[in-house]
Amino acid sequence: MATKRNAFEMMAQSSKPNPAVSDDTMPWLEKYRPKTLDDLVGNVDAVARMKAMVTQGFMPNLIFSGPPGVGKTSAILVLARELLGDRQKEAVLELNASDERGIDVVRNKIKMFAQTKVTLPPGRTKLVILDEADSMTTAAQQAMRRTMEIYSATTRFALACNTSDKIIEPIQSRCAIVRFSRLGDEEILSRLMTVVELEKVTYTPKGLEAIVFTADGDMRQALNNLQSTHFGFGMVNEENVFKVCDQPHPNIIRDSFAFVLQGNVDDAWGRLKSLHDQGYSVFDIIGTMYRVCKNYDDNAMPEFVKLELMRIIGFTHLRFAEGCATPLQLAGCVAKMVQLVGECQKSGGYSYKIGLNAM
Repeated sequence: MATKRNAFEMMAQSSKPNPAVSDDTMPWLEKYRPKTLDDLVGNVDAVARMKAMVTQGFMPNLIFSGPPGVGKTSAILVLARELLGDRQKEAVLELNASDERGIDVVRNKIKMFAQTKVTLPPGRTKLVILDEADSMTTAAQQAMRRTMEIYSATTRFALACNTSDKIIEPIQSRCAIVRFSRLGDEEILSRLMTVVELEKVTYTPKGLEAIVFTADGDMRQALNNLQSTHFGFGMVNEENVFKVCDQPHPNIIRDSFAFVLQGNVDDAWGRLKSLHDQGYSVFDIIGTMYRVCKNYDDNAMPEFVKLELMRIIGFTHLRFAEGCATPLQLAGCVAKMVQLVGECQKSGGYSYKIGLNAM
């Protein structure tokens, strides 16, 4: 009996989750997800509005609109935790509308939850969270409109979407819209530094700069790229980051712009062609060209030249989107940029010698 008891005890101990292992394997995105409103990064005005809701104890129906990875879902969950406290588990229904987007979900899950009685403190209501709400069908949104009206005394709705235009007008008029913008580079870098210190990540400043560049205002992508580089290579430097992210290297595009500023069309196009030969699509290349041009050194590229180059890049991207996504259009973009720089030189407003400093 003693042997059997010992065997059962060993099995029970082995079946218990090991917190150290689960903590190490947890994605940093979830591990460092904000727990309070003060933990949210960026979008100061939106956070201030939510703090006012918590202070007053009243939350209207909400639409959180903004690009991916800026904290919309985290903000809704934090707001629910602040308002409902211990009752959050039973008083919140969280659905991802991209998976459950049909009219049956509204008629069954949402309506059944709205009819359920939950004991809450005075002034508090149940909360239905619909992530990716812009993926819901029009019929489902029409059905939800009536549900929002009938159960408005006991249930509030919080919708997260990338573009509020895809939410039908009747629902928009019933909700307060909270708009989120892309996070700034400094805001992303501050959170990355916090994670780097807590996880004891070996890094170089250029490596973190590369992560911020590839994230482009998306905190989710920044944390995922940081964790992937750390576990994949053990060292977060510029070279390893771009191996993980697999984006066109901005230094190659920066060299191409330097040749453009010198009026050297062959070498400028040669740099971009090398990226295309490596398998990058013209959309990847033109997107990185825009970001590199936007952040280019003002001493090497005067502002009026930068604006004109960005206009040329924008029209080229438009042609790509219309269906002409070919290397020929990209080559034409380079030729137009070189032509523009040449015209500026002739008019006396720009000297190619300035471009030499960019190499």
